[in-house]
Amino acid sequence: MCLNIAIMKRILFVSILGLFTISVHSQQKISLKDSLDQKLDLSDWVLEANGFIPVPMLITEPALGGIGGALFGVFIDKNTPYTDTINGKVVKTRAKPNIYGVGGAYTANGTWFVGGMMMGVIKKWRANYRIGTAYADVNLKFYRQTELTGEKSFEFNLRSFPINAHLIKQFGRSDWFAGLSYLFLNTELARTNAEFHTPKEIKSIVSRLGILVDYDGRDNIFTPDKGFRWNTLAAASSDVIGSYYEYESVNSALIGYVPITPTLISGYRVEYQQVFGDFPFYIKPYINMRGIPAVRYQGEVTTLAETEWRWDITTRYSIVGFLGTAKALEDWSDFDNAPWRVSGGLGGRYLIARKLKLRMGLDVAHGPESWGYYIVLGSNWLR
Repeated sequence: MCLNIAIMKRILFVSILGLFTISVHSQQKISLKDSLDQKLDLSDWVLEANGFIPVPMLITEPALGGIGGALFGVFIDKNTPYTDTINGKVVKTRAKPNIYGVGGAYTANGTWFVGGMMMGVIKKWRANYRIGTAYADVNLKFYRQTELTGEKSFEFNLRSFPINAHLIKQFGRSDWFAGLSYLFLNTELARTNAEFHTPKEIKSIVSRLGILVDYDGRDNIFTPDKGFRWNTLAAASSDVIGSYYEYESVNSALIGYVPITPTLISGYRVEYQQVFGDFPFYIKPYINMRGIPAVRYQGEVTTLAETEWRWDITTRYSIVGFLGTAKALEDWSDFDNAPWRVSGGLGGRYLIARKLKLRMGLDVAHGPESWGYYIVLGSNWLR
């Protein structure tokens, strides 16, 4: 997945449940304290607030300058539950809300974008959908090995118009979903370097269609305590659907949570990405872990393994520790020679919405070259 789409999805997801928000059309006074312990809690606010919600937030991605701001307007439309009759009994199952957002962002290195996204369910089909679009002006460093000087960084300004969408249908009443995913990406390099890219990459279009399979057996979509999720996308870009490039890609991730004790939760993440054929350099997979800036390590193949452990000291406060390792390589034959990139760190969490089991906090991580800090709402392993 291209960086612009990945950043936009992450920012919008965090924005939807941002901490410092105000509902300008709420029809009733909503308490920001939990009725059980009188601590700060946004459960009732998130569940009961109606209408437009302005959401400011911070952007902490090191590759974008380490600091930035975003402001989104978010609309939340709650769905009634699914109702089924099983063995003569009426069973109700939660249906995800429909969420709509629009806004923009600016970061310390001059990156900015405006965009919007909507996600929700089509209840008649028992299907989930997501569609997002933006105009992004992104400043990034890409890295490449050169014969004379070894590894060298190249600065680029990418001006991009992406559209990303998927529609997946539930299998029966199970946790399995499958469907189609589509990416359209119109990109122009406003700052070029002939040593790094081909002439075709100066201004090009990617049009990619894929099959998405998703299993989600977690007990909670925000901060899970147990369960697994497996998500795989196999896609192809072709001139038949308007692309300048002919390539295929695979992205597969398995994320799991296992409770060791009632207050100690272990998490595991394994991920694999690969591209084949003729593709632009900004589509290449990269290692995506805390402590490593985006696109710092790219390869036609990336593999990753990470673990995160959360200790709930009290009902509200938790400590998090995480450690991961990954490789980025040009071919599987290079696997033994490619270095492992290791990063890890510590963080803290606060149970900000008890009824949603939603925790938020701050992580500090160190990678092979630098430190980074990350504001985390829910899980850092978003997909």
